[in-house]
This record gives sequence, C-alpha cells and structure tokens, in this order.
Amino acid sequence: MFAILGLRSLYFALSGIMNLFHYLHYGLAAILVFVGGKMVLTDVVGKIPIGVSLGFIAGVLAVSIIASLLFPDSTPDVPDVAHDKFDVA
Repeated sequence: MFAILGLRSLYFALSGIMNLFHYLHYGLAAILVFVGGKMVLTDVVGKIPIGVSLGFIAGVLAVSIIASLLFPDSTPDVPDVAHDKFDVA
C-alpha cells in the first residue's frame, strides 16, 4: 500500500511491526480499498482533497493500532515445528 502511495520507507517500518499489531492488516486493507475506490471514482465523485485522504489514512492506522493494544491477541504462540521434521542434524 505504501509503495502505491510512494512511501516505500514507511513500508519497511510497518513490515517490522506488523506482528505486534494483529488488527493492522485489516486497517491496511481498508486503506487499499479507499485508495482503489478513490482512483476508480475520480470521474464520478471528483477529486478528494489531500487533507481528507491523509486524515482517513492516519485515522485508520491509529484505530487499528489502538484496537490491537486494547484487545490483545488471545491465541497462544505456537512454535513452528515444521522445520524440526526436516532437520538433519
């Protein structure tokens, strides 16, 4: 999503914290839908101001991060045992 917006450096920062915030992928999906809809509906709706777009993106990211902090992931961490079967030590 950030590569589409021209913010590749934010992509690398966000990919590092993706495991910490389990609702972040829902927020990123909503942002992708918004950007895609904005591109498709430009002729119908007109141009959406930059401030509104940035406000929406920042708001969705903030809500998904806050939701991840307020409602922690309840699934236990399961160790990856698939690699243990193939270890030839």
